[in-house]
Amino acid sequence: MSYIELHWMYEVFFIGSLDGLWRMLTVPPRHTARCLHLWMWKHPVCTLHRHLSGRRWTGGILGGRGRLLQTLYPAYLSQVTPYSSKKERIDMSEYNVEYIRNFSIIAHVDHGKSTLADRLLEITGCIPKAASNKQVLDKLQVERERGITVKAQTASLFYTYQGKKYLLNLIDTPGHVDFSYEVSRSLSACQGVLLVVDANEGIQAQTVANFYLAFEAQLSIIPVINKIDLKNADPERVEKQIEKMFDIPASDCIRISAKLGTNVERVLEEVVTRLPPPKIEEGSPFKALLFDSTFDHYRGVIASVALFGGEVCKGNKIVLAHSGKCYEVNEVGILTPEEVPAEKLYAGQVGYLTAGMKDVQEAQIGDTVHLLKQPVEPLPGFKPAKPMVFAGMFPVDQSEYSNLKGALEKLTLNDSSVSVSRDSSAALGAGWRLGFLGLLHLEVFNQRLEQEYNASVIMTSPTVPYKAVLSSPKLIKEYGEEEITIVNPSEFPDKSLVKEYLEPMILGTIISPDEYLSKIMSLCQTRRAEQKSFLYIDEHRIMMKYLFPLNEVVVDFYDNLKSLSSGYASFDYEDAGYQAADLVKMDILLNGRAVEELVTIAHSMEGTSQGR
Repeated sequence: MSYIELHWMYEVFFIGSLDGLWRMLTVPPRHTARCLHLWMWKHPVCTLHRHLSGRRWTGGILGGRGRLLQTLYPAYLSQVTPYSSKKERIDMSEYNVEYIRNFSIIAHVDHGKSTLADRLLEITGCIPKAASNKQVLDKLQVERERGITVKAQTASLFYTYQGKKYLLNLIDTPGHVDFSYEVSRSLSACQGVLLVVDANEGIQAQTVANFYLAFEAQLSIIPVINKIDLKNADPERVEKQIEKMFDIPASDCIRISAKLGTNVERVLEEVVTRLPPPKIEEGSPFKALLFDSTFDHYRGVIASVALFGGEVCKGNKIVLAHSGKCYEVNEVGILTPEEVPAEKLYAGQVGYLTAGMKDVQEAQIGDTVHLLKQPVEPLPGFKPAKPMVFAGMFPVDQSEYSNLKGALEKLTLNDSSVSVSRDSSAALGAGWRLGFLGLLHLEVFNQRLEQEYNASVIMTSPTVPYKAVLSSPKLIKEYGEEEITIVNPSEFPDKSLVKEYLEPMILGTIISPDEYLSKIMSLCQTRRAEQKSFLYIDEHRIMMKYLFPLNEVVVDFYDNLKSLSSGYASFDYEDAGYQAADLVKMDILLNGRAVEELVTIAHSMEGTSQGR
């Protein structure tokens, strides 16, 4: 941009000169567009102007003669103004509880949840219609790179149906089994779900798992068949699968194409007519469930809350039931999906609040929030996540220990399913032993540490938690119990000191085309699996349930299953307790000395082959 153009900008913004404005409007459009692009940087420019001139600027393009530009050149203005940059507080009192619907979108991986969320945001005017709208709610860099949803995200939609204004609170959830804890937490803030199924792939393992999560939570379920625009789409077959598996009539299914926007408007109509409003206690004091939280370096903890009674506004003194600590509310609001401050939040609504919580341990996920001196019965909260995979994490340089500790605390606030305990190693120094819900969860967590906190870490080989029933009275007295859990292989007790070892088991569900049946069965047999059930869900697709040792599944089972089924098989699992097993500790020696960090636990039949 030339000096002359900058001079014209100066005249228009700071002096309010009509002459400068006229010259700016008569230059070729490309120059004007570049000048107007500076509007987004108006505040830094104002600061610079005050610094240079030493006098306070009181004019501005938004006041006085500056309004002329808005009148003469609205097209350019609309291009450079951020779409949802309005920060004025909105009034949420007009949405009575009968006009509120809280719902989640649940599905198997890559069945189109986030694409459907994009279309719903466009239809309700939360975001402008644009070809660039792809997974708008997937805000993390790791989500963009991998093309999967990792964090559940909330957005409030305003929708008018039959002349009445409705507030629809949408939560987009992950589809991978490793992030099922995100799904179960999201469902606690909802009264219904959209169960999205791919018209080409049909019901998959995580579809079944998510259906039962919603069914157990007694939520209303609307089945949505997506991707009907695909050449191989077969919505009739998928409707029959839904009817057979979930006992939902085929007539209840909505056929859509989220990518093209086909029939998506009907989804919103069905949400309004088929889902119930939130159940609240009339006249009860403020009571809210803290179902998610993030950390902001300036504002502290930003808590996502679902209100089950009363109302909350800026200045209220609130108490977290779990910790008992008191805070003053700094801001309340809703997500559209950007943060929009509100005057108040009312019962039945879902939004966010900030209250100057600086310690990341203070905002416990599942906690109940209430007003000071108005205690309430705590909400049930959530079952704590049960880690399935453990790994040691150590800083590359021990001088980075305190920085990594702060990064871990902030990231575990945002991902409460990770368990953290201190660990140390002779070779690697001080660190932590972390528990994850699966191997992908471990990879994503590690990637987020690098991307969001610029932390370099060393991760040890992942292991699963074993148990040992002790026989030595001395050890029982030392541990205080007969049965101990071993998450670090180097602490595995000698066979002479235990009655038996126990290994964790899972109940795995595999859904696949029947042509791959023999290959899948032989794969499961090599992993010491025991078949529990077998079912044809339609003419060509089968559902099998196997009891697996978790150790056999956690590293490469999913990759092998995908490769031998040409990517068509899907896998999901749930915890199935512990079972006695013949386990051995496998040491790896360097120059005749065992290296603690390379120790693993294996089944006695596989110890030699694994070692080789």
